[in-house]
Amino acid sequence: MPRSASTATMAHHPRPRLERFAEAQLPTEYGELRCVVFADTDTGLEHVALYTGDIAASEGLLTRVHSECLTGEVFHSLKCDCREQLDLAMRRVGEAGQGLVLYMRQEGRGIGLGNKIRAYAKQDEGYDTVDANRVLGFDDDLRRYDIAAAMLAELKVRSVRLMTNNPEKVSGLEAEGVVVTERVDHMVAAHEHNREYLETKRTRMGHLLDE
Repeated sequence: MPRSASTATMAHHPRPRLERFAEAQLPTEYGELRCVVFADTDTGLEHVALYTGDIAASEGLLTRVHSECLTGEVFHSLKCDCREQLDLAMRRVGEAGQGLVLYMRQEGRGIGLGNKIRAYAKQDEGYDTVDANRVLGFDDDLRRYDIAAAMLAELKVRSVRLMTNNPEKVSGLEAEGVVVTERVDHMVAAHEHNREYLETKRTRMGHLLDE
């Protein structure tokens, strides 16, 4: 029987081994950002930190921990709200003049791109986003937060104000030792293609979204 999202979030992982691999300035439409690439030496995945301002030793830093979504962010799929949430986070960070976006390579809530597309096919058969994962044999949410916690520690961020609608993300980070001083609502507009997806996140995954 698949575990719930909360149980999966709290799963214990060995301490990640991260290498601060590369960094440079990155001009964006949201302003000049510092781009730092962290390499996970165990998996080979490269995770990214984008920030502006002096974040070392910062308290209550405006922060988004965002999981990769190739279909939404690159191909502009309308099935989810991932691209809009990433854009909103980068805009908020740029406007604040101090903030951080962690871009985590955890496609499809951790099941990978191919399995995500398989789950989309199940959704076409009538399953919602939760049951599509379960019928394929996956937990509701396989994302992990120890790597994000390690990145925050390497960047010397002391505590964060987390842009998220997902209380389990707050719990997952706190379980890894991250101090979350505030959860900041991070809502984007729904439309006909993602309304059912967002409703499932609200009713079955506990996301704090307006009806």
